[in-house]
Amino acid sequence: MSPPQEPRDTSRRAANARARLSRRPSRLGTPGGKADTPDRAFDPTAGFPGLLAGVWQAATAQPLPEAVQTLLTLGGRIPADVQLRALRVADEVALAVLFGRSWRAGTVAADEPAEGPPAFLGELGLTTGGRVLLRVPSGPPLADEADLVGRVLRVPWSRRALDDYHDRLPPARARYADSVRDCRAWLAAAGPTGRDELLELLKEAAQRTAPFVLYQENRRYTNFREQNTLTGKTLWPGHPDCALSALTGVPLALWSDNDAVLVVCLTVLVRSAGFARIEEANSTQLTLDHVAELLERTRVRYAAVPGGEPVGPAGAARVDELLTLADALRRRRTGFGPDVQLYREIHGALMHKIERVAGPRPPTVREREEALAARLRERLPVAGADLAALGRAVAADPSWLAKPHGEFATGLESLVYETASAATTVFEVDFAMSRGMRSLPELIRALRENDWARITDWELPEFFCCVVPAAEARRHFDGSPAQLADAAWAMSARMQYNSWHFIAGNLPKVPEVAARDHFVPPAIPDIAHFSDQHHHGHLAARVRFSIRSPQPVEILGRRFAGFVDVRLLRCEGPPFTEQDLLVAHRLSGFVAAATSAAARLVADGTDLTVNAFDSQWHWSSIAAGTAAR
Repeated sequence: MSPPQEPRDTSRRAANARARLSRRPSRLGTPGGKADTPDRAFDPTAGFPGLLAGVWQAATAQPLPEAVQTLLTLGGRIPADVQLRALRVADEVALAVLFGRSWRAGTVAADEPAEGPPAFLGELGLTTGGRVLLRVPSGPPLADEADLVGRVLRVPWSRRALDDYHDRLPPARARYADSVRDCRAWLAAAGPTGRDELLELLKEAAQRTAPFVLYQENRRYTNFREQNTLTGKTLWPGHPDCALSALTGVPLALWSDNDAVLVVCLTVLVRSAGFARIEEANSTQLTLDHVAELLERTRVRYAAVPGGEPVGPAGAARVDELLTLADALRRRRTGFGPDVQLYREIHGALMHKIERVAGPRPPTVREREEALAARLRERLPVAGADLAALGRAVAADPSWLAKPHGEFATGLESLVYETASAATTVFEVDFAMSRGMRSLPELIRALRENDWARITDWELPEFFCCVVPAAEARRHFDGSPAQLADAAWAMSARMQYNSWHFIAGNLPKVPEVAARDHFVPPAIPDIAHFSDQHHHGHLAARVRFSIRSPQPVEILGRRFAGFVDVRLLRCEGPPFTEQDLLVAHRLSGFVAAATSAAARLVADGTDLTVNAFDSQWHWSSIAAGTAAR
């Protein structure tokens, strides 16, 4: 099985002709975009829409209490408290009265309804964004408020439930109104200049952060795709449709309550851990109460880490106290030693992230690491009992990284491939991969000349990603090696984009860097569950569970965060665990140690360029099987 070969003519005309050829492994040498049929038909029910339709269908066949649980967890795919914290004030009170469900401690339902006709017939619905809504007394039909999945479930209210709702709602509304006044007072004290500075910071946060969706009562704030209301992929900085840009220079008296609370809550989150903390509020209501609860959960996790200055709880959900707590948490977080491993748990259905502190390493972690180290010792000229020792061995004698090794032109290429190959086998995954930069010499020349514009001008081909699938992964692609090779190359191309997208975040904020699209580089690893919902690439490749382990690399004394990584993907089977992540992170640390050693070689005058892992390589190694072992 072999596709047409690409021409080798080096003339300019030939180069332009090659640029118009498909890079898809199964179509190498053929014109791009000229296939007789599409690779796959568009399915409007695939991914998140299909998930919501299935969840709603399941809920309609259940008694109301079970249906509520199904909707809150999206059929067991997310923690219920995410949806509970997405409820509007009145909806939160109603759900607590009717079903005793709330994120607040001590919540109980009203007594069981008496026999007979209901005093009020409400509604329970699921929006196309995955949010649970309730129709409460005096509220309009849910179909008038939002786009719903299916219709609604009718919810009978007893007289006792109505009375209980009547008693609980005013304090809840008063608590919310008091938080609005607190936010407005704090913003007033900041002054016009201070508020504009906050807006600039938060616009940058929205632009440089992965997709998020936040609620403020009925308002929806997002930088995600076509529904953007904040700066992101659709709205450029300063766009009048960006809710934050629209506030710049506007008197505080003309700000809506929703906007005022949004700006203050985002400020508190960013103060606690940088832009990435925003994603931990994803798909919830952004209120002082919810931010206080998020920070308190974080404080409790940090308190379990030995050493360091203890952080006390906030006395109340007031802006000043939450900012004090946020600052203390940030200091505590940055003071963690190398033995403390933070990571994020991602619930892909609602893109919600939870920061975790990893526990002690159990024996199973050591066993898996030993298996990886043994495989790497067999195939690479390194010695050591564990992955850290292997990394030290490479650093002590890195010269082989620039010489041919095995089937590769450089030892670094061989090391990257063997690492991904070992991960595929030892972790029993469908795909493992590792990415990086092709030309360390070019990067080092640009760094020595402070030529930031040159670095930001580089395109995706300047980066690489080696994707190694398990042979058994063909079952997810109609048993076709060609489809498997195409899927692997699509992943590789996406990872090239990620490297391109992150590198600028490590450079000084000169105009060329500020103008270049980029995200803040990732600093801690993560585990994702049900990631085949919104991400088009994951949906196409059927990727359900994943681990991402980014690592920094030091080049000429500059720390490049997220410069390399190791990723593990499963299309089905068990989700990844914390123990899996701990081993994967040590494996990516080995790749980072080797890349740092390679950078030092290059800085001393050695030429080392990665030419492997293009589309031809992925065809040869996967469909033709020349590199797979």
